[in-house]
Amino acid sequence: MATKQKLSTLKRTEFGNPILRQQARELSKNEILSTKTQTLIKDMRTTLKTVKLGIGLAAPQVGEAVALSVIVIQPTKHRPDVEPFELVIINPKITDTVGRKKQLWEGCISSGVGKAGLFAKVPRYKKIKLEFNDQTGTRLTQDFEGLHAHVIQHEVDHLNGILFVDRVKSTKTFTTYNEYLKLQKSTINSKNT
Repeated sequence: MATKQKLSTLKRTEFGNPILRQQARELSKNEILSTKTQTLIKDMRTTLKTVKLGIGLAAPQVGEAVALSVIVIQPTKHRPDVEPFELVIINPKITDTVGRKKQLWEGCISSGVGKAGLFAKVPRYKKIKLEFNDQTGTRLTQDFEGLHAHVIQHEVDHLNGILFVDRVKSTKTFTTYNEYLKLQKSTINSKNT
């Protein structure tokens, strides 16, 4: 009888850790299918769902310098209308972008613990074409737009050693997590009136 594997919540690396500035190593199909990588994917998904501080997690953010990110988008108080969405991207390459970049709020779970995290406005494309491997090792090409495109661009940056703070155009948009929540709450309230 097979024993059930215990899933773990992983410790996150924070800004200043050199791994976040490294180019992540691509994974071969055999490495993708390995128990080590499959366990990492499950633990990254568990971390996102348990900690609930972010919607994307790149392997370097949990101390692994490999080209792998897990995205888990769920409705929250400040994003109540989003459709649940999950995606694993391995060895991703953005092959095309559509339109102009738009400034959108962005944060990072490596920018600080809990309510001490940072947010700022970051320019991102509204629509992208992504080439990537899924967790079975299959190479796919898919278009993404809106929040999905936004998060994927953030995650691909992580795998290239780029942090969201590198993309901020106006440093005056930096805010803490608490102030960001207040901004989102006032935005939601103004839409409902």
